[in-house]
This record gives sequence, C-alpha cells and structure tokens, in this order.
Amino acid sequence: MNETEKSQSQVLENYFLGWQCRIRQQAVRNDEGRPSEGMMADLYVSISERNLGPLVTNVVLKDSAEITSEFRHVVRKTHDPKLRRESALKILSSAYYQYPKNFAGALIATFAVESELADLLVAQQECKLVFHQYNQTFELHCSVTELNETDDNFQATYWHNRMFNATLPARVRIIEFAPDWSKSVADPAVNAA
Repeated sequence: MNETEKSQSQVLENYFLGWQCRIRQQAVRNDEGRPSEGMMADLYVSISERNLGPLVTNVVLKDSAEITSEFRHVVRKTHDPKLRRESALKILSSAYYQYPKNFAGALIATFAVESELADLLVAQQECKLVFHQYNQTFELHCSVTELNETDDNFQATYWHNRMFNATLPARVRIIEFAPDWSKSVADPAVNAA
C-alpha cells in the first residue's frame, strides 16, 4: 500500500470512528442507550448474498482496562437493572464517546454460546458489515476473530453489555471484526482534504 492509499485508509477509519462515536453518544444521551440504526450492521458473508443482520456492534477503547473495571463495578454493585442502566448511561453520556481517536478501529459483537451464525463467521474468517444512518453508509470488509475470555476487548464488551442486559448469560461468544480500510468505502465518500 502506497502513502496515498495509507492516508485515504486512515481518513476513512477516523471518519467512521467519529461517526460511530457521535451516533452512540446521541443514543446514550437521548434514547437511553438503545442501539440506533447506525450501531447495527447488515451482515454479509461470501457464501450468501443474503443479509444475515442486523448485528448490534460495540466499539471499544484502545486501552480499556480502566473502563472495564468501572463497568464490572456497576454490574456487581446492584442487581437492579434500572440502577445499572442509569449508572451505565451516566458513564457513557459524559466524555466516553467524546474522543474517537481513543477507540480501536475494530467492531465487536456478542453471540450465544451455541450460535450457528458465530460458527459461520468464524469458519468464513471474513465478512462485510454495512452501516447506515442519516444518509451516510459505510461498507466495511472485515476479518473475523473469535476472542477468548482473557482478551481485553472480550472483557470490555462483556461488562458493557451486562450493564444494559441483566439476562446476559455468564458464558457468551464475542467476535471481533477488523476492517480492512483499504477495501472499505463510504457513501458519500470521505475526502482526505
């Protein structure tokens, strides 16, 4: 990849993360954290042209250990789902999504242990995620990796989701989608200038 392609890929990644942070911040501030359209991807794998989504995704901080500890504390301090949600919204609506550069470029999704879709994704090792909201669309070509429970992104995602979902099982599968920004596109396109 030449310098121009690297620059264009970086611009697209930065723009996407900024867009994700804005719509997520809006969701926690105005809609009690309910996933908006842009937080859910249409999912396509190479063996099917059928949309297998919507797939609710998370974004995680590059350095997530401290916030994961805070998420875990929220979950463990009360069994009341309403109090958990209120605490989660307080954390996430403040400065959490304020700095897109603090987020890793990967997207994360949670699946049931027996999920056939998770099996398919892991077997295919790649997929396409299509996000759209407010006349903006992103088509991301991603590699797929199943995370183990000791992975920081697994822990951050699990405890984030437990704050909002009191019925989330103790055992889940968490899959990371790493976009290949050189193959991904935005519509309308993002300019490097």
